[in-house]
Amino acid sequence: MLNTIVSSTKVELVSSIILFLLIARGRANDPDIISDFVIPANTTTIDENFFTYTGLRTTFTTEFPTEFKATKANMVEFPALVGQSISYLVVQLPVGAVNPPHLHPRSSELLLVISGYIEAGFVDTSNKLYTQLLQPGDIFVVPKGLLHYQYNANANINATALTAFGSANGGKVTLPVALFETGIDDEILAKSFRTDIATVQKIKAGLAPKEDNT
Repeated sequence: MLNTIVSSTKVELVSSIILFLLIARGRANDPDIISDFVIPANTTTIDENFFTYTGLRTTFTTEFPTEFKATKANMVEFPALVGQSISYLVVQLPVGAVNPPHLHPRSSELLLVISGYIEAGFVDTSNKLYTQLLQPGDIFVVPKGLLHYQYNANANINATALTAFGSANGGKVTLPVALFETGIDDEILAKSFRTDIATVQKIKAGLAPKEDNT
């Protein structure tokens, strides 16, 4: 009986900590700057090349990926974005692919479908699900910090979307990874999902990267 109470308390405590961290991160914003732009350390030349990023070209010039792929253009790849509170992401969804449920703690998201058809959805803090089937030219907004996904349910057409963020680095917390690949105790996960440890371990095994024998 005592062990059951301790385990239950442990689950509630971890759940509370995770909820607090998500709320705290969801309130974070990019800091304001007091100059036109931020010059990185050790940079001696600022010209038009500093304000240009070509890293997304490959998403339009190479063969379409066989699995979900997201190509970022945030402050990490493109330092000129530091302090500008904006970044981009190209989402490529082959037939049947999904961008798993995730959230961006520091930014809202604006999804523009470029080609194909994408089912987009998010869940608000009252646990209400909003979904929409989008076609080229459609825009879908995901409020800041809310859980969301994208899915290509079309059986014949690959899909591509451009996503804008209201942050130079919105961050990303992907639920399957955060829950099953970060070391949270199997017993806690089993109790949280009202299942058994064997099921949790099976999920973890399914998420593990497959060995490349090529």
